[in-house]
Amino acid sequence: MKFPLSWLREHLETDATLETISTTLSAIGIEVEGIEDKAAELGSFRIARVIEAVQHPNADRLRQLRVDVGDGRELSVVCGAPNARTGMKGVLAVPGDFIPGTGITLKLGEIRGVKSEAMMLSSREMGLGDDHSGIVDLPDDAPVGESYVKWAGLDDPVIEIKVTPNRGDALSVHGIARDLAAAGLGTLKPWEVAPVAASYPTPLHWKVTDPRACTWVLGRAVRGVKNGPSPQWLQDRLVAIGLRPISALVDITNYFTFAVGRPLHVFDVSKVAGTELTMRMARPGEELLALNGKTYALTEEDGVIADANGAEALGGIIGGEHSGCDEATTECFIECALFDPVRIALSGRRHDVRTDARSRFERGIDPALLPKALEAATRMILDLCGGEASEISEAGAEPAWQREATLRFARVRDLGGLELEEAEIVGRLERLGFGVTQRDAERVTVAVPSWRNDIAGAGALAQDPSLPADRARIAAEGCAEIEPECDLVEEVLRLGGLDAVPAVSLPVTSAVPRPALSPKQVRAALARRVLAARGMQDCVTYGFLDRATAALFGETPDSLHLENPIASDLDQMRPTPIASLAMAAARNAARGFADVALGEIGGAYRDPAAGVSQLAVAAGVRAGQTAANWAAPARPVDALDAKGDALAVLGALGVPMAAVMLTTDAPGFYHPGRSGVLRQGPKTVLATFGELHPQVVKALGLAGPVVAFEVFLDAIAEPKRRKKGMPDLPAFQPLKRDFAFVVDASVPAEQLLRAARNADKTLVSDVTLFDRYAGERMAEGKISLAIQATLQPRERTLTDAEIEAVTARIVAAVAKATGAVLRG
Repeated sequence: MKFPLSWLREHLETDATLETISTTLSAIGIEVEGIEDKAAELGSFRIARVIEAVQHPNADRLRQLRVDVGDGRELSVVCGAPNARTGMKGVLAVPGDFIPGTGITLKLGEIRGVKSEAMMLSSREMGLGDDHSGIVDLPDDAPVGESYVKWAGLDDPVIEIKVTPNRGDALSVHGIARDLAAAGLGTLKPWEVAPVAASYPTPLHWKVTDPRACTWVLGRAVRGVKNGPSPQWLQDRLVAIGLRPISALVDITNYFTFAVGRPLHVFDVSKVAGTELTMRMARPGEELLALNGKTYALTEEDGVIADANGAEALGGIIGGEHSGCDEATTECFIECALFDPVRIALSGRRHDVRTDARSRFERGIDPALLPKALEAATRMILDLCGGEASEISEAGAEPAWQREATLRFARVRDLGGLELEEAEIVGRLERLGFGVTQRDAERVTVAVPSWRNDIAGAGALAQDPSLPADRARIAAEGCAEIEPECDLVEEVLRLGGLDAVPAVSLPVTSAVPRPALSPKQVRAALARRVLAARGMQDCVTYGFLDRATAALFGETPDSLHLENPIASDLDQMRPTPIASLAMAAARNAARGFADVALGEIGGAYRDPAAGVSQLAVAAGVRAGQTAANWAAPARPVDALDAKGDALAVLGALGVPMAAVMLTTDAPGFYHPGRSGVLRQGPKTVLATFGELHPQVVKALGLAGPVVAFEVFLDAIAEPKRRKKGMPDLPAFQPLKRDFAFVVDASVPAEQLLRAARNADKTLVSDVTLFDRYAGERMAEGKISLAIQATLQPRERTLTDAEIEAVTARIVAAVAKATGAVLRG
């Protein structure tokens, strides 16, 4: 929120400097985000008069000016502005002045042989706008030699603050002044309003048919108004805080929104159908054309203000265009209502409407302010627009906002670490508007003022309905006892300055700091590094996509369909990150980058009814050709590339590779003959890999081969903590023996390797596949698989007979498991 310093001084009697005010605001918990002080930037610029303007002797587009500075000096200025003329008045900068619009410091110069001793400025050069068509042309009565910012009224600093969600009372100039006065920075000026006498019966009446839409509403009409431009002081005030003046009636409502934190709305009585305005919930299919020119499809959860023809405003958020006031309005009706903060917040988010009214109503406003604000707004309308006021129409009732809170004095020390006298604690609360109702040596009970709805309130969060009744009751009683006292402790602490609260280190739980990352987080980070090392671009994509694309990669249950997506084509939680990466590959291919390798650590989503609803996945997609290399030519990517990526991640995460088995039951979005599943045992699926199904590739608009993999990080067991022992370093040299088997082409190589490895677990330490041959020398349906077995003796050197016995057992085991025959 922004406000000029002069506006603050209308509510606060103080002689404090700007620096003191800004420092105090931050100290009491209202963070100052910035200060715009034009006087500091433009204070050296003066109003000057052009005595003479003639053509530059050596340049067609330049003029030579003789300028009266106002202190008896006449300076020579070379100017390129087309509007420079004799007798005009403008803004002058002299050497040494910093020009904010250009970022330069002016120096004495000479242009085309003519001395230039100063500079006449445009609006853009002063940083006051985008106009650079000519120098600023001031009125004839502008005093020569006077400071420009002082004459133009720009010497009023604008303070911008950041308000926390609980401090709705601080979203007003009066609320800020109240806090500063309580902190000892002056005296809060009373805001008194004389009631306005009614001159005629109200033409419109309020009716509340659903308390969810509104709890209390007041209104009155003013007829005979003239809705022209608002006076200059009001326009200047709104412009200073970033608002665009519209008309007197609308500007008045904006004024009260910022001055006292009380949003208002005005209807044109002649545009309202019927004689009744109703607070109700929206009806199915109802729409509202709002003042911002957008049409909103309302839901049954939206509170609206309606006339006989339908919705005229989204209550507490934005008015409707049809009944808005314009220059032709002669009778207006002022709405001053109280809305439910939670419902306002939900409606605002649902329709993505951000207004100053919404930001105040969803934080909560002063419920006792309605009658006074209505009288003040009526009075200002009469003063600025003329006319006469009607009787007041009312519906609903003022809520019972009165409540108390108790503070034990010792809690200020226990929770805040400050030793304060009891009188000082009570005094701080009283200065903030809390009234003492009871006090003894240990505690004080205070009445909470109406504008502090964040203190001892009921709260907007509901209990979990699944809690047992006894536990829910105890929790509710505990909150009601503890939270109000904590609120008061915070108020006492902040009013003395948050810097005064002693800094206390958290207790040290152990000499060695505990790990900052969980094992799951460590696995995710390690998997990301492995993929990057294998040449994959790390991607961060949305966890949702359009339902049609999601259906290509798995089930799309209604439980994973978004009710309020950020975009119409992002309405379904994705079954796998491969879907998002494949879409990214398609977008890259459409832009001429067909060869990509993309990786992501993200979530895959399943139907919650099935148990686990979100899986942590390390996924990757490769498309097009492999990278060119001196050792091997580029080739199309294939399923083994994806398998290698998956195995690299599993190996880095500590999965024992000897225990990993391969099956061919990959999900349906993979090519059925060029894919697989990596398992640890028959039930635990560690990863899937393969070439994407041709239909999926076609649907995504991809041309070349596309392979992918996904590693399920949650399925990888945490490594067991074992005591470190001596490394296994056998004293005897290993032996390697090669075997070539003729086997049916349908037999997986994994089956053959496993059989050879299990032939003698004591001596066979490793088995690898190094050749596969399928050619004219092989019978139809047969292939040759060549493996190398490593024999590692541990007790003594093997004899020839023992070596032959081991090789015989390997051949026999492979033959039994696969039907393979040793190749001759």
